Amino acid sequence: MRIISGQWRSRPLIAPKGDTTRPTADRTRETLFSMLTSRLGSFEDLRVLDLFAGSGALGLEALSRGAAHCTFVEQDALALDALQTNISKLGAKDQSDVRKSSVLSLGTAIKSADIVLMDPPYLSGAGSVALDKLVRFGWFAPSAWISVETSIKEDVEVKGFTVDTVRNVGKARLTLLRPEGI
Repeated sequence: MRIISGQWRSRPLIAPKGDTTRPTADRTRETLFSMLTSRLGSFEDLRVLDLFAGSGALGLEALSRGAAHCTFVEQDALALDALQTNISKLGAKDQSDVRKSSVLSLGTAIKSADIVLMDPPYLSGAGSVALDKLVRFGWFAPSAWISVETSIKEDVEVKGFTVDTVRNVGKARLTLLRPEGI
């Protein structure tokens, strides 16, 4: 795994030990960030929320491309070790907030996110459950872009969100969503 673009381009990332975490493949990440770049133009000064963060590859990619801040949410101890190591190696501590908890236990947001990157366990439905809860707690800016990576066997449809696009990449499905009526 490596950072694909931006200030940390080609810098390596470590993956969590064990098999409880499935890091987003470089090709899938590259496709996702191409999709987001075509819609956003730039990541400059945006606030990012990386849910089910694992190694932090998604949020760190956004920071590398100019995002102002990323809140990482992860509960697995081995994934948290890898995440903290990756943040330290890249010198991203000042731009990062690591929440050591379940995504579903997050309370009310202090600041809403412009980009939300979700990589929940495949075939769990956790992404849809998290979307439903977090929208009520103010985690999404009205103009937010939300990406949910799932298995190609899963669809993401949650009341209050519009699907912008769906793209299959290998075994992964990337769904870009927009919140409605926030």
